[in-house]
Amino acid sequence: MNAPLGVILAGGLSRRMGGGDKGLLELGGRPILGHVIDRLGPQTAGLALNANGDAGRFGEWGLPVVADTIEGFAGPLAGVLAGLDWAAGQGADCIVTAAADTPFFPRDLVARLCAAASEQTVPLVLAATPDPERGTIRHPTFGLWPVALRDDLRAALQGGLRKVVLWTDAHGGRLARFDDGPPDPFFNVNTPEDLAMARALMESAT
Repeated sequence: MNAPLGVILAGGLSRRMGGGDKGLLELGGRPILGHVIDRLGPQTAGLALNANGDAGRFGEWGLPVVADTIEGFAGPLAGVLAGLDWAAGQGADCIVTAAADTPFFPRDLVARLCAAASEQTVPLVLAATPDPERGTIRHPTFGLWPVALRDDLRAALQGGLRKVVLWTDAHGGRLARFDDGPPDPFFNVNTPEDLAMARALMESAT
């Protein structure tokens, strides 16, 4: 499989953070989004950012910004669809998504997602981690998504579907298991307390 394009999902409403762009919060002297770009960029054949509103606030990175085409903040699947539509225009077969508020995800994320898709006719894989109490936790903002299913996804969203795993399960989606913690490689910044923890993790790693 050729290196997929990457799409960073930044279209959420950030309610628990009080609104705004979580990816623009400062971590280690620069925005969280900068860390995400540094990790995902080298793993992919090109990057775009999925975000709504004024694209100019992301101008310093020089990335294409693609907005949701499904109205009403329909969740991460709407961002995936926007990314797939962008990738189709680039002639790509698939994308890998990452969340803009998750600065510590694996630097071999793409390779491991692609490996899990081995022999799949239509590559569709979500990242997952083990949890001693909850079993397997799926991370629906981190996945490998086929351009070939974008119209099916569009129809599902227009029909009201919002839960990622219902759609991936319906299309034979697989899991790529990441036993990389602690800390959780998919730890994301949802609250001010999470941001303080991310800063502590960043300091301990330097």
